Amino acid sequence: MTKLHELTELGQSVWLDYISRSLMASGKLQELVDQGLRGVTSNPSIFEKAIAGSDDYDEDLNRLVRDGRSVAEIYENLAMSDIRRAADVLRPVYEKSGGADGYVSLEVNPALAHDTGATIAEARRLFASLERPNVLIKVPATPAGIPAIETLIGEGVNVNVTLIFSLEQYEAVATAYIAGLEKLALAGGDVGRVASVASFFISRVDTAVDKALEEIGNTEIQGKIAIDNAKISFSRFREIFSSERWKKLATESARVQRPLWASTSSKNPAYPDTLYVDNLIGPDTVNTLPPATLDDFLDHGIVAATVETDVDGARIRMAELAERGIDLDAITSKVLNEGVAAFAKSFEGLMASVAEKRRRLLDDGKQVSASSGS
Repeated sequence: MTKLHELTELGQSVWLDYISRSLMASGKLQELVDQGLRGVTSNPSIFEKAIAGSDDYDEDLNRLVRDGRSVAEIYENLAMSDIRRAADVLRPVYEKSGGADGYVSLEVNPALAHDTGATIAEARRLFASLERPNVLIKVPATPAGIPAIETLIGEGVNVNVTLIFSLEQYEAVATAYIAGLEKLALAGGDVGRVASVASFFISRVDTAVDKALEEIGNTEIQGKIAIDNAKISFSRFREIFSSERWKKLATESARVQRPLWASTSSKNPAYPDTLYVDNLIGPDTVNTLPPATLDDFLDHGIVAATVETDVDGARIRMAELAERGIDLDAITSKVLNEGVAAFAKSFEGLMASVAEKRRRLLDDGKQVSASSGS
């Protein structure tokens, strides 16, 4: 039994925050599943590194270029092929868990983060095109994303709500999920077939808060606020999903929207490399880990139920933060905007890389044609 299996016994699922063509082709993903991995997440940054940083996709790129596909069509073909292959590897996990795990996530274009209608349209299209029950479409928890989440859940689309940083955001996300399920139930849909996770970005909060604390000369609570914020949000999760409103949906086999801890690699080298794993373990949660953090946890991580410990201390530290004039809401709002911009930039970089590879292949084709005709 691995540590991943031990976490499963405590109610936490570990997903891998990484995808690439070689991950499936080499059999590595299957090996990780055998070790207890229960899902995969992706984002534009991950795809940018996978597609632009290797020649694994060149054969398909050549074919797609010969077929006259546009840059956008080439990207989607490559990305969706990877998502389908990963979903197929994870399908047994999905079946064995009764649809609780075994998911792979694909993100809508980050440029749509502030456009509700366009987000809904793209999420619908991606979900339908992937043709797998164990995929989640990632939608950001922006003001425009919240109504999109409600609509998509109401249509039976599985949603991974991403870029959550604050308790206020989380409450809006959970409410949108429940409202969406209520709409689906009224329409006669099967609420038990819909899955969703609420993805909190952890380490980025500490990065921003630690900087603010350093500016006022307080180092005592550095490296603590991101975990405190997550623990308090988990307490709110418990309250929301034990309410009378939720119980009505639970009688129809609706699934709770599990908190998912993302951005869980330590950005500060002074902190333990498993800081954001060891301290957020508990039932009804997911932690998605980049490969290096997964390896670190398997090597020396500590398996123990921790997400519901020292919640009172977390509230005290959060109050101290406010007393010292640090506005956490302002920080999380800023970090949200930065996160949306960063993903948009990665997506632009990804598309630029695909465009450059496409251009080179077209140029090579012209040269071959010219030489053969001379």
